[in-house]
Amino acid sequence: MVTAPTGGNPAPVRGRSTRQRAAVAAALDEVDEFRSAQELHDMLKHRGDSVGLTTVYRTLQSLADAGEVDVLRTSDGESVYRRCSTDDHHHHLVCRVCGKAVEVEGPAVEQWAETIAAQHGYVNVAHTVEIFGTCAECASAPAQA
Repeated sequence: MVTAPTGGNPAPVRGRSTRQRAAVAAALDEVDEFRSAQELHDMLKHRGDSVGLTTVYRTLQSLADAGEVDVLRTSDGESVYRRCSTDDHHHHLVCRVCGKAVEVEGPAVEQWAETIAAQHGYVNVAHTVEIFGTCAECASAPAQA
C-alpha cells in the first residue's frame, strides 16, 4: 500500500503508464472513502476524462495486486477501493450508511489468525477483517422520510 502523496502529484501506477491509468490514480487520490469502479468511472466521466470502465477495472486490479490500494467487499459483494494512509497491515471499520472508513489495528485478530493457522499446520497466512456498522454521525442524524 502507498500513502496518498502530498502536493497534488498522484502516486505512480505500476504497469504501462497511460493518461487513463494516471487519471484513475488521481481520482483515487481525491477521495477518502472506498469507491467502486463504477463510481470512479462516473467521477472521471463528469470531470471530462475519457476512460473506459474496463480500463478503470484493470487499473484498480493492478493497483490492488501491487498493494497500492485496499480492496474490500461490501455486504452485497461489490469490490470497493481506496488508497490507505498507512503501509502497515490494518483492518477497516466501515459505515454502512455514508461509507466512512477508519483504519484500525487488531492485535487480538493477528494472534488468533496465527494460532488457528498453526493448529492446522498452515504457514505464510494472510487475512482480511472488515467491520461494518453505523458511524456516530449517521447514527445521530434524523431519519430521512
